[in-house]
Order: sequence, then structure tokens, then C-alpha cells
Amino acid sequence: MSEIPAKATESEDPSDGARNTAGGSAERTPPADTMWQSSPPGSIYDYIKAASFSIGPDGLVDQWSLRAEQLFGIPAERALGMDPIEAFIDPDLRERGQRKMAEILDGREWTGIVPFRFPDRPYGTRGPRTGGTHRPDRTRQGLRGLAEVYVMPTRTAEGDRGAVCIVVDVHTLRSIETDLAASQAIFGQSPFGFLLIDTDLRIRRANKRFASLFGGTPDDHRGKGVHDYLPRAEGERVTAILRRVLRTGESITDMSVTGFVPGSDERRHWSVNLYRVHSGSGKPIGIAWLATDVTARRAAAREAAAARRNLALLNEAGARIGNSLDLETTARELLDVVVPGFCDLATVDLYQGLLTGDETPHGLADGSAELRRVAYASAVAGAPFAATGEPVEVGSVHHYPFHSRCAHALRTARPQLVPGEEGGLVQHTLAVPMVAHDTVVGLAQFARTKGSEPFGQRDRDLAVELAARAAVCIDNARLYRREHERALILQRSLLPPGDPEASGLDIACRYRPGNAATGRPSEVGGDWFDVIGLPGHRTALVVGDVMGRGLRAAVAMGELRTAVRTLAQLDLEPAEVLSHLDEIARGLGAPGGVQQATRAARRPREADLSEVYLATCIYAVYDSVNRRCTFANAGHLPPVLVAPGARARTLDVPPGMPLGVGGEPFEEVTVELPEGSLLALYTDGLVESRDHPLDDGLQAFVGALTDSDRPLEDVCDHVLNTLGSHHGEDDIALLMARVQGLPAASVGDWILPREPRSVGRARELARGKLLSWDLEPLVDTTELLVSELVTNALRYGEGEIRLRLLLDRTLVCEVWDAGLVQPRRRRARDTDEGGRGLQLVGLLSAAWGSRRTPHGKTVWFELPLPDGDTPLADPAEALLNLF
Repeated sequence: MSEIPAKATESEDPSDGARNTAGGSAERTPPADTMWQSSPPGSIYDYIKAASFSIGPDGLVDQWSLRAEQLFGIPAERALGMDPIEAFIDPDLRERGQRKMAEILDGREWTGIVPFRFPDRPYGTRGPRTGGTHRPDRTRQGLRGLAEVYVMPTRTAEGDRGAVCIVVDVHTLRSIETDLAASQAIFGQSPFGFLLIDTDLRIRRANKRFASLFGGTPDDHRGKGVHDYLPRAEGERVTAILRRVLRTGESITDMSVTGFVPGSDERRHWSVNLYRVHSGSGKPIGIAWLATDVTARRAAAREAAAARRNLALLNEAGARIGNSLDLETTARELLDVVVPGFCDLATVDLYQGLLTGDETPHGLADGSAELRRVAYASAVAGAPFAATGEPVEVGSVHHYPFHSRCAHALRTARPQLVPGEEGGLVQHTLAVPMVAHDTVVGLAQFARTKGSEPFGQRDRDLAVELAARAAVCIDNARLYRREHERALILQRSLLPPGDPEASGLDIACRYRPGNAATGRPSEVGGDWFDVIGLPGHRTALVVGDVMGRGLRAAVAMGELRTAVRTLAQLDLEPAEVLSHLDEIARGLGAPGGVQQATRAARRPREADLSEVYLATCIYAVYDSVNRRCTFANAGHLPPVLVAPGARARTLDVPPGMPLGVGGEPFEEVTVELPEGSLLALYTDGLVESRDHPLDDGLQAFVGALTDSDRPLEDVCDHVLNTLGSHHGEDDIALLMARVQGLPAASVGDWILPREPRSVGRARELARGKLLSWDLEPLVDTTELLVSELVTNALRYGEGEIRLRLLLDRTLVCEVWDAGLVQPRRRRARDTDEGGRGLQLVGLLSAAWGSRRTPHGKTVWFELPLPDGDTPLADPAEALLNLF
């Protein structure tokens, strides 16, 4: 409160005395603690700065308050005894002021607006003066002002008249009026909820916006607290924050408050700003509450967050699902994405026929076909998935009842929401069919536990998209598995069944398709090997590798292998075989075949690399009589030879260009193989991988062939285990042969002169050799056929004649001469005297043919050895069949 000089007494005005009488009654007197307490926070006097002073009977200042010192800038020791009219009133208004002073000293009250100026020199000659050290505020000297003055007459103890003057600066009042108007406009017209909360955390004032949300008028909300508007837990949280703001003065920005408005069950969200409010003296008087309804913004933010989450899940699904071409792995990848980011529990069921390699069972489209649970994931430890019935273990085969929602989802290819069981863990389950290319391949189930957010339409759309992506990957894996199995069947069907047999060789082989050791599906390659029996107890050993993978590589491998066997039957030299294979390989990638590829090779062209077939191949022909092996290589790895008692070494065979390149001839190398030696042919998958360079692999392979005396099967296993071939990155083909040449006793070799009697001599030599071999049942047939071949050599051949008999698993007879004309079998007419010799050879022998040699030709036939099971051809019957 403003200070009032203690010297002032009651007025003589009758009305004033009446007010004093009424104010002194017991009914109107406030309690003592209220009467004598300090001004409440926010008192008007903190803002208007009211000042007071008293005037004695002589019209001079006799009391000067502290507020007067602050307003006029004049200390009390200077103001006492000063004439206020002379000190503060302009000279042209002093006369009027003296009249008013006289009226006041006569006992009249007066109120009015008085212009004044701040004094610029000491005034007053009466009254006590002090020589204090206070210096006047010279910055205000000579300035003018306007004051509202309220003068009340008083009477001194001696009965003299005086007056008390209450002075307020008008400029301060006008400023307060302006501030109040602006404050009222801001508070009343604000589009935000505006509250003024007092120090007791009660609403002192609310604006219309707040009242429009919570009902009533602004005055209806006075005295209420936050608990009247917010739930209990939220109210306690907000109350604690309000106390902290009131205590510390720290402002709060964008505080989230959640509650409800009357008449609505919708949860509303507000963004609240809080700051402490102070009085003019700086004393805290409460808290300002400014709230903005952000419910729509929060909903939009949730929508955006959900969209971002869904997009992130889809991106993660695109990155993680489908990295493997395995059905079960793809299903597990789907669950790794959705748990726990999308749901708490999830399973994947696939049609049983899909997993066994059959097509999806169209005949059981009612949803009751057998399914196998291939994957399960849970974010709740130890929680079984029993959202749609009894728990099903992973790997178990089951089916859904016809009227169940899961069966309905499989039938209609539309997702179904399955409510959880009463008292169970699961709140809802979303059963989503996995559809790929308009075909349902299985069912994915996503479950959320109780307390989680229920599935919405956006969740359903996301689940359908995730299931569809996984279904496409699973269907691709199914198609790949089918193609892989077919290609593998094709590839295996083109390889020699079991361990092949060869004359003068002990054979062992291994074939391991890519990823067979790791158990992961992979595209088959074009690796192949073959063992081909040739006339004269010779053997062709072939190992090749078509570059590329998949069904195309397997088909190309089959075509090349068939071509190799065909060319081998022509008994061509190894280099010639590879030259023909090179043309065939180029023809595989040309629409017109070999001839078109040959023509195209003569002119520049831009080849389509996807249609170019390249292959490496090594072709070797082994002669068991002299143990010589002739090699020709088309870009393949060199063979390895292990002689008895010696270290393994690679044979120096010129590599040549791969098949399909063309333009370069192939070279031959002939090597005599020691008896009991070991020969190894292989593909690059055995010696090369990502972790082992080719050179290191070759050295390891050579080092693994240390003990050549072991059984060949054990040697093959030892090599595969030693080289760590379980990486499964590429196909592996390994062909090993131990040399076992024909003994000299099993060979009969004679040179016959070119004369007619050599025919009889040949029959005698053949009979004697067969009798020594204890092959008497074959004597007659052999004599007859030998005479036919020798006779042909005499009539149509050139040079000396060579007769050779070879005994191994079969009996082979060869007749050599220097003529280049190959015998041709023809059908003789009934009137022809000749032309039936080769027909007779074909009837009596198991096989016959001719081949070119470096110095002429060789005509041969082969007879099976008598074993008691296979009847021998009767020569007499054969002769009768000719006619």
C-alpha cells in the first residue's frame, strides 16, 4: 500500500465522519491479520506508483513520503518546508494554485489534473533545512509532467488545518490503461486456450477459447484445478510440472497433455506452453498456460510415422527376403522382418505339395489341403502360437477345417482377422494368404498380444504386401528348385552310370554338383566326364566343363558329350575330335547351326554373349597294348600323372583355346604311361574357389596324390577330403585311372606278305593262338572272319598285311594294310558272286568296323568270350542267312 503520513488525521467533513463510523462497526471490520498483511501479489499500487505528502497550516510541505521522493526525484530533507505551488507549478498557473490552496486549508477536498514541472533549483525559505549530501536528479530538471491529485483536508494536534495530497502520474495511468486494453485483447481474442493459474494452482482467469472447448463461460472455470479437466495420472503429472515452473521460473515449451473434452470419448492432445508470471515488483503471481489443440497434428504425425514404419518394413523386406532360393529359408526371412517390428508372433504354412516338388494342388482349392509349418517366430519367450487352434510344431503337416477363417482365407485369397481366444495371450491374428502369380502357395499368420495396438486397415494392407513379396520369392524358389532338379537329373543322366569299365584301366570317378555339400540349392553346372571304349582295346577318357550354369549349361554339356561319343566312334585322332567339337560348340550359339556359325566366323559380327557357348575339354586316347596315351587339350587344366614310386606331376599338354572360340588348331601329345601309374583328370571346381587361388589348388591336388598304391576309391575320397571341396561353389568332376596294360601273352601280332597263301597262313596263326588261350569255341568263327578280312586286304588294300589278336574282356581281331580306301558294307543281290564278306562279318561278330591309321587303315571285329550264358553265333546258320 502507498504510504500515508502518520501526521494526517480525520477530516472534518461530515460525510467523511459518517464513513468512519460505518467502517468502525464490528460487522465490517476485517480480521487483524488481514488488516495488517502486506499488499497481495499484483496490487495496482505496484504499477501506478502513487505518492503522498502533507501540507501544514502555513501551506508548506511538512511530510514527504518515499514514493514522493521516487516520483519527483527530491529527497525529504530538501522537500520539507518547500512551497509546492512555487516548486512544481508554472508561474502562469501559480495564482490559481494559491487560490486552491487556500480553499483546501479552509477544509475543502479537491481532485483534479494538475500540470507540473520538476524543480531545477532549491526552493523554500521556511521550515527546517538540512545540509545533507543527497544530490538532485539533474536528468529530470526542467521536465514537465501531468499528475492527478487528490487533496484531503486534515487537522493537526493543535487544531490547525492542513491537508494530505495523493499524487499519481497521469502518464503512468494512461500506460496502464493501454496495457490493460492490449492484454484484454490478447487474452480474449487468442485462438488458443489461455489460462492464468495462481500460486495455489487454481484458475484465476480463462479465455473464451478455453471455455468453448470445456463448456460454460470463462467465469465458470475460476477456482478449478487441472484435476477437473484431466485424468488422474495425467493431472498429477501436469500438477508436478506446474509446481516446478512456479518454483524455478523455468519455462516449458510444447508440453504434451492428453485428455478428453466434455461430451466426447475421443482422446485429445494439446501442446502447452507454460511460463511464470510476475507482478510489477517482480514477485511471482502465477503461471500463464497457453494450449494448442494438436489432435489432428498428432493423428497426421501418427499416420506419417506409420507410413514411414511401413515403408521401412517394405524396404527391409526387399533387402532381406529372397536372398536364398530355399523355400524354408525364405519363409524364415519373412518372419525375421515382421517380428517384433510388425507383430508379436508369426507363422508360415506352405502347401505340402509345394515342398515335395509337385505343383500347387488345384483340386483342393477349398483350403483344406495339407500344409506344412515351415517357420515360426515369437517376441514373447516361450509362447506357443495357438491363435487359430491347437499349437502346431514347425515341420508338422496339418490342415485347417473347412469352416475356419484360415481355410476361408486360403479359398478366397483374402486376409481374415481372427479374434483371440478368451483368456489367451493373443488379441487378434491376421491370416494372410500368400499369393504369387494368382496362385496361393501358403498362409502367413501375424498375431498381436493383448495390450498391443489392434490391426488396422493400413496394417492389413502392409501384411498383404509383405506376404505377397514373400510368396513371389517362395514361388521363384519353387521354380528354381524344379529347374535345378530337372537340370540335375538331365546332367546325371548324361554322365556314365556307376563306375565305367575300360580295357587295361582301373577306373574310379566322382561327380559332385555345386552346393551339394552345403545343402543349399544352386544352379547345376556343365561339368562332365566320360569313358568311351574304342576298337582295339583302346579307351577314350574325356573331362569337360561348359562355362555357365543352369539348364542351358546342362543341355549344352549333353550335346557336347553326345558329339564326343559320336566322334569317338569314328576313331578320329584326339586333335580332330576337338576341332569338330569346336565347330559344334560354335554352332550351339548360332541360329543356323554349325554351317551358319562357320560362315558368320568369316565376317565381323557382334555376337550376343548370352548365346555364346564356351567349354573346356581334355580328350585322351589310351592304348592298352603299348600303354601309350595321346592327349589333346582345349583350354582345360592339365592332367596329373603319378608313376609308381615317384611324386605326382602335371603333364605338359598344350592348353589350346576353349571350345567355341574357333580359329586355332589343337596339338597332340603322346605319353607312355608306366605300368601301375595313376592318371587323374578333373575340372576347376576341385582346385579353385574364392578362398583358394588356382595355383594353390593345383599344388594341393598334386600333394594329395602321394600314395598311388591305395585303392582308387580311397584315393578319390582322400583327394576330396584333403582339398576341402565342401565349399560347393562349383561342380566337381574327378576321373582317375590306374594303368594296367595288356600282358604280352594276351597279344598276337604277325606280319603277312601280300600273296594269296597269306589267307591260309592267317587262319593257322589265329587257330594256334586261340587254342593257346583255351578259346576253342571261337576257333571256327575266328578262322572264317580272319580269312574274310585278309582276303579283302589282298583284293582292295595295299602294302603288307598285319594281323593282330587281342585278348581282354573280349576277343579283338585286327587286319592292317597300307590302303586308304575304307571298306563299305553293301547288300549283295542274289545273282552276285561277291559282296557278302562284310555281311558275314557283321552277322558273326559282336561289332566290327574300320579306322584310319597314320600309314593306312585297320579293319577289325570283336567277339564275346564264351561264358556259358551267351550263346555263340553259328557260322553255318549265318551263311544260310546270307541267302
